[in-house]
Amino acid sequence: MPARDYGQYCGVTQALELVGERWALLIVRDLLVGPRRYGELAAGLPRIPSNILAARLKELQAAGVLRRVPHSRVIVYELTSYGRELEPVVLALGAWGFKAMGDPREGQVVTPDSMTIALRTAFRPQVAASLPSTAYAARLGAAELLIRVDGSTLDVTRGEGAVDLEFATGPGIHRLISGELTPESAIATGVIQVLHGPGTLLGRFASTFHLAA
Repeated sequence: MPARDYGQYCGVTQALELVGERWALLIVRDLLVGPRRYGELAAGLPRIPSNILAARLKELQAAGVLRRVPHSRVIVYELTSYGRELEPVVLALGAWGFKAMGDPREGQVVTPDSMTIALRTAFRPQVAASLPSTAYAARLGAAELLIRVDGSTLDVTRGEGAVDLEFATGPGIHRLISGELTPESAIATGVIQVLHGPGTLLGRFASTFHLAA
């Protein structure tokens, strides 16, 4: 019997019984970015107790949502094809939740994986298709995301590389993506710190990634 049994024969309740336990969808969110070792998942969810992480991984594996596979002499967790079907659900939830986010609370952070999913959610391919190809680097603490936009194609990876604009940011970037702040105001208020390249390219970024709050 599932850990949570709603006693109803319904697709929604079945889905909640599979991925509705606390932290489960955040694990799925991070695995939508790519396979992760146990330690990488723990680092990306800094407040999850280790016993809960282990339990959720076991439950999601039993449900056929993820699997453990060997990779370069270590074990990683990756989504199954069934688990990857959750991507539009996660993106839709992200867009819906974005409307109620408000200002970040004390202690809230942006992780590379959460930022990657946020960018996928906010990406406007129809706008990007009309703009020149652009590469951005977003620095989140010690981590850096490479964001490459080529026509209507978006590619987000970790690491370093040649970019047109590099900037540092934190949770406040949602104010730029929502349109609450103009690119100029985001720079002036310190929400965005331009590290390399012309700050005017932040306007192109804001046009490419937008979610109405």
